[in-house]
Amino acid sequence: MPTPTLKHFLAAATSLTLEEPTTASATTGYQPRLEILAYTGAPLDVWGSKYVIDLKGLKPAKGKIPILLNHDYTIENIIGQADTFELTDDHLTLGATVIGTSQNVKRFIELAAAGFEWQASVGIYIDKLKEIPPDKEITANGRTYTGPLYLITKSRLVEVSAVVLGNDNNTSTTLATGPQPMPAPHHDQHHITADHTPTDAPAPDITAIREAAAAELERIAAIQKLAASHPDIAAAAIREGWDATKTELEILRATRAAAAPAIHTRDDAHTFRALEAALCLSIGLPEPYLSAHYDAPTLEASARYRNAGIHALLYETIRAAGYHVRPGVMDNDTIRMAFDADRILRASAGFSTATLTGILSNVANKALLQAYEAVATVAPIIARESDVKDFKQAVRFRLSGLDTFDKVAPTGELKTAAVSDDVYTNQLDTYGVVVTLSRQMIINDDLGAFMEMPRLMGRKAAIQRERALFELLLANPSNFFSSANKNYISGTDTALSIAALTKAEQTMLDQTDTSGNPLLITPALLLVPSTLKVTAQQLMTETRVNETTATGKPSPANNPHAGKWQPVASPFLNAMGLTGSSATAWYLLANPQDVAAIEIVYLQGRRTPTIESGEADMNTLGMKWRAYWDFGVALQDPRAAVKSAGA
Repeated sequence: MPTPTLKHFLAAATSLTLEEPTTASATTGYQPRLEILAYTGAPLDVWGSKYVIDLKGLKPAKGKIPILLNHDYTIENIIGQADTFELTDDHLTLGATVIGTSQNVKRFIELAAAGFEWQASVGIYIDKLKEIPPDKEITANGRTYTGPLYLITKSRLVEVSAVVLGNDNNTSTTLATGPQPMPAPHHDQHHITADHTPTDAPAPDITAIREAAAAELERIAAIQKLAASHPDIAAAAIREGWDATKTELEILRATRAAAAPAIHTRDDAHTFRALEAALCLSIGLPEPYLSAHYDAPTLEASARYRNAGIHALLYETIRAAGYHVRPGVMDNDTIRMAFDADRILRASAGFSTATLTGILSNVANKALLQAYEAVATVAPIIARESDVKDFKQAVRFRLSGLDTFDKVAPTGELKTAAVSDDVYTNQLDTYGVVVTLSRQMIINDDLGAFMEMPRLMGRKAAIQRERALFELLLANPSNFFSSANKNYISGTDTALSIAALTKAEQTMLDQTDTSGNPLLITPALLLVPSTLKVTAQQLMTETRVNETTATGKPSPANNPHAGKWQPVASPFLNAMGLTGSSATAWYLLANPQDVAAIEIVYLQGRRTPTIESGEADMNTLGMKWRAYWDFGVALQDPRAAVKSAGA
């Protein structure tokens, strides 16, 4: 089948029943009549994807429906116009009188008379398309379909063509002999029925007709054999009447062209890649940052698209799908054409990301990621990051979960360790939002305004993870920080100072397992509220510190804790109004890669938020994206942290 387009790409098999034509047709005024059962709701294969036309949403376009040969709008291939249109729950039927007099139309009638089984293809404008995911069932046209497929819920019929090959080959053909009444259409198959009731017409030269039909079938068979690996050439050869010699010549030319050095055209994936890079530059992403995502030739090629915006991307998408639009025109029809072209490209092999939605998603993801990485968060520093495979509750064992690791006896027998119930759990949650590229943004070519949304989402995502962690930490569930867990100190001597740091460090070093053995957990991080940030930095960098002490008590001149631990400050501990917040409380934390007090889990390694495109909204002439992130936060081992009340 020729490459599908937006207007005509769904072919349904038909059959033709035709009485023998008469040479007296011109003088008697006889005109054959067609009755076309064009579609019965069967799934149609296009570019490897299934499409179903919902007949409830199919309407005829303005005026009479043209009946053509091979979707060709030239005069030589006009068969007639439909004068009847019948649409039921499970089939589409049209009636038309053959009025075309060209040689092509005559050959169409002759081949049908000789027994050639013609098929049909409907030409439609797609107004609304719905993607059905794998294994999901839908009901349309009185039957049930199972995804994956595309359901065309709203469309307009603009033409019907007689074609050589359709999607369904379940056809049959009968050649009547002598005058017959017009047969009733068979609704259990797709049919084109041509009929006439001649009176006193001389018998045609059946032998000549059959010889011509046989010659045509032989020509088609020879072309199909020669061009088996070049379906586009085969279609052109059959349509334009080439002989085997010309077909072979065209195949040779195409083969030589394929062997020549590759030439990048405006419609290839490389061009879209260069345009994507140019859009990234247009929104202000720095070239050094982009060099990690694009190779040097792509960045060089992006120069011709500098300052490109949404309009340039829409025009390129339309051209890549094989359509034409006058640059400078951006109206509702152009936007719809771009959305339809995008769907066609996404259904085509090799264009999975080189599309309107794919490129905008890629650019938005890069803008989101840059903004996300620019936020000064401390969550990845103070918490262990892990991955889980699904949304089920994940179980982790604490240090006391294994009670022994003893010397092996001379007999070589290993003891079986008892696993205790000292565990904690973690579970994913999903955070997200939907954003829209509106019709106004498209018409205004305002790429910058649209990309501000992913930037904001990147920042919001980073802040949301930070907030989730500190809300949990300050809530202190199940008395995580408590005297019972030996990880909480309070009193006036716990205000951040050399002495208080010494006390907190000793508290962590003295932690033991259930058998009373030291766990050898050492501090690595000093976590403080923003109010104590400068004090913490001084204590971790200054080697000589003079502190106020009681009368008669010596003041140490050296700082034994300088350089010991990494100071980390967060305003979430004191300035965000969270329950449990404090301007004086601070924490010592172990290295989370050794023993973690806090854990963050992500779904299957996706440790940054993601933007995905949705279907174009034909009601608002906009496009939607969803930004989401799956992560979960949980407290883990209380012996990996010490909290100081600071007062």
